[in-house]
Amino acid sequence: MHFINFGFNFVVMMRSVLPVVRKLILATVIILAVSASYCFKLRPDDPDWLAWTNKCLAQSYDDSGDEKLKKIELFVTADFFIRMRKTYTKGNQVYYSFNLHKFNDMDYLGTTANGTLQLKTMADDIIFQTYNDRHGDIDTMTTVLNIPVKNMEPERLDSLREALNYFKTKGL
Repeated sequence: MHFINFGFNFVVMMRSVLPVVRKLILATVIILAVSASYCFKLRPDDPDWLAWTNKCLAQSYDDSGDEKLKKIELFVTADFFIRMRKTYTKGNQVYYSFNLHKFNDMDYLGTTANGTLQLKTMADDIIFQTYNDRHGDIDTMTTVLNIPVKNMEPERLDSLREALNYFKTKGL
């Protein structure tokens, strides 16, 4: 304890506020840490990856090179399949599908403005089918799925690769 004399006839006794300040700072840090832990996820989970991947594929698909295309369906399913169905104005369809457990690698050919995303498997694991084709229906297997895309920045490609690799290892 310290006594301070201010030149008056009374004495003021000062008490340190340092222990109180330390307690307040410690309590504030603990409260902020607990609050922050509830606000952020450490890693995305299946629904997050699935939603992001489907959004990325939908926004990036480039249908400008195919005037006869009526409808495109390109998505990743909850059971980790990539499915792409193209429906043309005359009614014929082209269908691709494969399980992401069979995913091997991804390449990109082109610029950030437009290019081709190549999804590859080790063996002939990609189903390729045609329906209502005037040359006859085809039902075969292939190793590469080519997807025309636009506006693919390197960061987006890296994130898509990470998502596909996440699905590949999921459930193994």
